Amino acid sequence: MQRLDQRTAIKSQFNSCIGSYKCLFQLFLRLLFKINKMTFDPTKSIPAFYAGQSILLTGSTGFLGKVFIEKVLRSCPDVHEIFLLMRPKKELNINKRLEKILNLPLFDKLREEQPSNFEKLVPISGDVNEKGLNLSVVDRQMLIERVTIIIHAAANVKFDINLKDAIFANTRATRDICILAQSVKNLKALLYVSTAFTHVNEPFLEEKLYPPIANWQKIIEMTEILDEHTLNVFTAKCLDYSPNTYIFSKNLSESIIQDYSSFIPCAIVRPSIVMPTLKEPFPGWIDNIYGPIGLFIGGGKGIVRVACLNESVNEEAVPVDTVINAVIIAAWKLGLTTSERDSTVFVLNCTNQKLLTYKESIKLLFSVNNEVPMEGIVWTPHTIFTDSFVLFYILTILLHILPAILVDLILKFSGRRPMLLRLQRKVYVANCAVSYFSFHNWKYSNANKLALMSTIPPCNQDMFSLDYSSYDIREYIMNGIIGAKKFLLHEDMNRLDAARAHFKRVYVFVTVLKTVIYVVVLWLMYKWLNSYML
Repeated sequence: MQRLDQRTAIKSQFNSCIGSYKCLFQLFLRLLFKINKMTFDPTKSIPAFYAGQSILLTGSTGFLGKVFIEKVLRSCPDVHEIFLLMRPKKELNINKRLEKILNLPLFDKLREEQPSNFEKLVPISGDVNEKGLNLSVVDRQMLIERVTIIIHAAANVKFDINLKDAIFANTRATRDICILAQSVKNLKALLYVSTAFTHVNEPFLEEKLYPPIANWQKIIEMTEILDEHTLNVFTAKCLDYSPNTYIFSKNLSESIIQDYSSFIPCAIVRPSIVMPTLKEPFPGWIDNIYGPIGLFIGGGKGIVRVACLNESVNEEAVPVDTVINAVIIAAWKLGLTTSERDSTVFVLNCTNQKLLTYKESIKLLFSVNNEVPMEGIVWTPHTIFTDSFVLFYILTILLHILPAILVDLILKFSGRRPMLLRLQRKVYVANCAVSYFSFHNWKYSNANKLALMSTIPPCNQDMFSLDYSSYDIREYIMNGIIGAKKFLLHEDMNRLDAARAHFKRVYVFVTVLKTVIYVVVLWLMYKWLNSYML
């Protein structure tokens, strides 16, 4: 009887444990189901969010804008429409400009797979350089009625532009976009493309907004009423706080976004130097020659013989397709949380994950360039780097200006148009503008980026990846050089063997010339010493 009671007790305890484990297991399944539902809910996927959306894109004719158009139409095929703010240029109206853009190789994949999606592009006549964006009353009202997402990517990215042009294109245009956004009836997100160098006085850039350099309202008002001479005087004062007018105007633009965030859902993406595509729609696409790209091409051609930079500083650059993924995902994140948003602006630093020093980067660049040389090089690619501005100026005179004058004289007497001196002046201005960024190391927080990556549905992670830490740097540079040859210099890759043969001839010529110069110098020194001894 006692044994029976013990067995009954054991059985009861066993059943109780089984029941508890069943409850725990059921609870686990319910929790797992909820997690899966949150994670894999198809209505929360990125393409599903963009389905039916009407996007207004500024900067559609720029480097970022073109890649954005291609990516959205190909990866979010159910987007309803994309309004493209464009201005007529020269003899091309906005429809002709759009047609010319869509004929670029960038859109070949989309043209092959989903050609009907081009019909979703709606060009709108406007100009970010003009007050009120130069929109007609009809177009403005149409945007107010139909737009749900605004991507403000337009900017004048030249570092040496005057203050008025920088403020009008970069600062006042941002204000006017925000004014328009306030009137849009069903706005889900306004995303502003800023720059990682907006706050250069901060050695560590967090993903948050910082106090502006100046009052944006007063600066806009001032640039609208002051004459050019007075503005030039004021520009010198502005540049005490910022390296150039571009950075100054972008700093003020972030302050505008912050002020308007109380009324509209806003986010900011801060990319560093934007470089060729890593993989989408294919590796190596580039059509932007500003900044370091132009200097790299000049170095590859043998035109840029000296550069002012600190070789030990890390080069801060990011592929353009990664930037576009960040823009698309940040707008998606903001749009999903519009109903629960506060006035905090979501900020995303889109910066380098694989840092190289300028010395390492340029050494690798020239190594790859020797394998895939550019056509028509005038000297063997080799650049002297110095962090002394005085030495840079002297070497520029000796290695850039004087040879350019000589070559232009030869061109002029042979009946051809002189051009090298003008080109070297542009190279000097670009080098001075870019050099500031090679003398400073900044570090960036990526907490928001990591958090955002964790929210991307698994089915979208490959298509909208922000992680490129495992890419092969040499392969990326190779693709970038090939892209520059094809899309910037319009060189035929079928002529690569001829380019290599020309490179070898130039190499032999330069080697012989240097040898002769060294011999002559040594002989002159010998003669001088011999006469001195006698």
